Amino acid sequence: MKHLTEYRDGDKAKRLVQQIARSVTRPWSIMEVCGGQTHSLIRNGIDQVLPDHVEMIHGPGCPVCVTPLEMIDKAIAIARHPEVILCSFGDMLRVPGSESDLMQTKGSGADIRVVYSPLDAIQIARSNPRREVVFFAIGFETTAPANAMAVKVAKDQGIGNFSALVSHVLVPPAIEAIMRSPGNRVDGFLAAGHVCCVTGLAQYPRLCETYNVPIVVTGFEPLDLLDGIRRTILQLESGTALVENAYSRVVTDEGNVAAQAVIAEVFTTTDRNWRGIGTIPNSGWKLSDAYRDFDAELKFSVAAITAVESPLCRAGDVLKGAIKPNQCAAFGTTCTPRHPLGATMVSGEGACAAYYNYGRLVVPEGGATPKTEKH
Repeated sequence: MKHLTEYRDGDKAKRLVQQIARSVTRPWSIMEVCGGQTHSLIRNGIDQVLPDHVEMIHGPGCPVCVTPLEMIDKAIAIARHPEVILCSFGDMLRVPGSESDLMQTKGSGADIRVVYSPLDAIQIARSNPRREVVFFAIGFETTAPANAMAVKVAKDQGIGNFSALVSHVLVPPAIEAIMRSPGNRVDGFLAAGHVCCVTGLAQYPRLCETYNVPIVVTGFEPLDLLDGIRRTILQLESGTALVENAYSRVVTDEGNVAAQAVIAEVFTTTDRNWRGIGTIPNSGWKLSDAYRDFDAELKFSVAAITAVESPLCRAGDVLKGAIKPNQCAAFGTTCTPRHPLGATMVSGEGACAAYYNYGRLVVPEGGATPKTEKH
């Protein structure tokens, strides 16, 4: 792992770290919501160059990680139908279900195909009119517009052999659930810029006011994250709690209005089970009644499938920010990227994968995590 100051903008990064150090007077804990932000923080060693008073807590913003266990089992059950072609993004194939994963199911003969867009699945359905094509639609608000558009295209063009297994989740209800959870330690949030690019900022002021917590929208590059941390610290030190857009080159107040419109047409809000966390009210989207004919859960009668998490996996505690990955007893021993117990170890945005891949294998003496050796 490179030292942060070895990068092209290393001098700017160093100045931001110094500004943070000069501003902080007491301990603060900041949660970066997005798994992509977590990987950038760990890969670049940002958490290790921050002052000791500033702890980064890793949040539940990895869409693969929070897809519930039973949804993986539902996808596997559907894929085992001989007439089905199941289409999925590649990062879902090795996420463990109760007994196997989609990769193993594919190896057993199921027709499971990796696609790069939900519209690829539409084309597969057109090309295979005698097969049932199911797209595994997961993600936060970022992927919802394209997934909604695929379902809309299928309806508008009469592609009846296409359906979607939908497991969409939403960021604001997750923030609210974290703030309400027992033992919550989060003082401020870095919100994900790509989510806000779609939704805009309208949902966040209420959270700031209700829970007296600053929310700073930021990007994913080291300078973006350091600037977001700096802005959050300045708010915390001054006792303010506002939504602040530190990613204005991408995010606007209103967001993508056209994307919001297609989402509103195709989806409706629903309670959603989050893997390792539990059910959060109104925290997801499902297909609206107008599009129920394209709901794979109904078409293949898998809605009643339930599952129980492994007691060895503490991914839920990681996703809630209660522990760091290397504080789980299974981390790096019985749980590795080759043999994951949970999605946080196998996902490209999972916190456990970040800690494993970038060498954060040892818990500091005393059990606290935040800092290991400085790089």
